[in-house]
Amino acid sequence: MEKYKQHLESLRQSGNLRQLRDITLHAERIGFQGNDMVNLSSNDYLGLGADQTLWQEFLQTEAQTENGFFPGSACSSRLLTGNHSAYQELEETLATLYKTEAALVFNSGYHANMGILPALAGSKDLILADKLVHASIIDGIRLSAAKCIRFPHNDLERLEKILVKERNEYEHVFIVTESIFSMDGDLADLQRLVEIKERYNALLYVDEAHALGVRGETGLGCIEEFGLLGKIDLLVGTFGKAIASQGAFVACNQILKEYLVNTMRTLIFTTGLPPWSVKWTNFVMQRLTAMKNERAHLSEISNALRETILACGLETAGESNIVPIIIRDMSKTLQLSKYLCKQGFFVLPIRPPTVPAGTERLRISLTAAISNEQIHQFSEILCKHIGK
Repeated sequence: MEKYKQHLESLRQSGNLRQLRDITLHAERIGFQGNDMVNLSSNDYLGLGADQTLWQEFLQTEAQTENGFFPGSACSSRLLTGNHSAYQELEETLATLYKTEAALVFNSGYHANMGILPALAGSKDLILADKLVHASIIDGIRLSAAKCIRFPHNDLERLEKILVKERNEYEHVFIVTESIFSMDGDLADLQRLVEIKERYNALLYVDEAHALGVRGETGLGCIEEFGLLGKIDLLVGTFGKAIASQGAFVACNQILKEYLVNTMRTLIFTTGLPPWSVKWTNFVMQRLTAMKNERAHLSEISNALRETILACGLETAGESNIVPIIIRDMSKTLQLSKYLCKQGFFVLPIRPPTVPAGTERLRISLTAAISNEQIHQFSEILCKHIGK
């Protein structure tokens, strides 16, 4: 135990000790340590998590199975007795929306990203991953037997140079990226990535976790926004953010789906999602088209906040509703986080190893439930404090 105790103490001394928080949530607000604050650290991008009207509509119209029973658990893996009809309904919805032959639902984004690449990529294959892909993708790469080369973030010239040199040495090549990156809020050049994968006969894997619901005309993500529906080999999305549910999916062709069903350990060896949760996800997905106002408002407040941060003389990045304030100093990042919380705005510090040392930041994650007035108030407090 002494080894673990010393490591925890080291984390505490460096300001990197993580702890679970006892919180309460209501709409766009969060309760923590006796304080009621505006929540600027939520992934509930469309503000659906506290939408009681939508939830009541679901309960009244959708939350029944064919025999009138509302199961609270699948009680088994999908390959045993846990494959409720709700799964098929959701997967048909997803395949139709994304213009693919098939879709496959998983228990979480972590299950998806940790399981797909180990199942598909073998010792004769190559994975080319953006340097800033999510930890869950990195874990999946580590479990794979394939060789992996991580190219500099969004450096597609470097990616092509690697392909020119390496492509003919491998049976399959997987190009792996996110559409919106979780810490900087910036976008991948998906149109060029599609051109590259077609030129070099590669498979393109795109994680749309932070784009689903908030980008594109009908909320299907950056793939829709840039007119690329049906052109991504492995399109991964998660339901635990803008969709206010749980689970994840991959939209792909039928062969890849069947192969994953037979080889993907994080699908095969885990209990399925509760049927009510799968039905709720399908209910929300079918209503994304009607949420244009929420997407427009989210874009408006995101742009306004990013402009304010720059006007205050601070550093930011990206072009999404993930708006970082890059401080580049651990102590100053923690101090600013504590100050903003005292002023009624819950903003969390992001520290190594989540981001590289020297890029410490506050990660502001905006949702459609946050008002223009709250953004204005936050901006005034931030700039006044920085001006001191």
